[in-house]
Amino acid sequence: MPATRIPGKSTPRLFRRPLLLAVLLLVGLLLAGLLAVGAFPPAVKQQPVERVLPNDRFVPR
Repeated sequence: MPATRIPGKSTPRLFRRPLLLAVLLLVGLLLAGLLAVGAFPPAVKQQPVERVLPNDRFVPR
C-alpha cells in the first residue's frame, strides 16, 4: 500500500531525520536516568577499613 500524502500537511522535521530523533531520545533517556539517580541515590554500605600491615615491621633487629 503506497503512502498517501495529505495536501497542505507536511511531516515534522524530526521524522524526516530518524538519526536526529534517535540521538534526541538517547539524550533524553540519559538525562532522565541522571535525574533519577540524583533524586534517589543508592544506599551506601559502611564497612570498617582493614589494613594489612607488612610483616617486616615486626621482625626483631
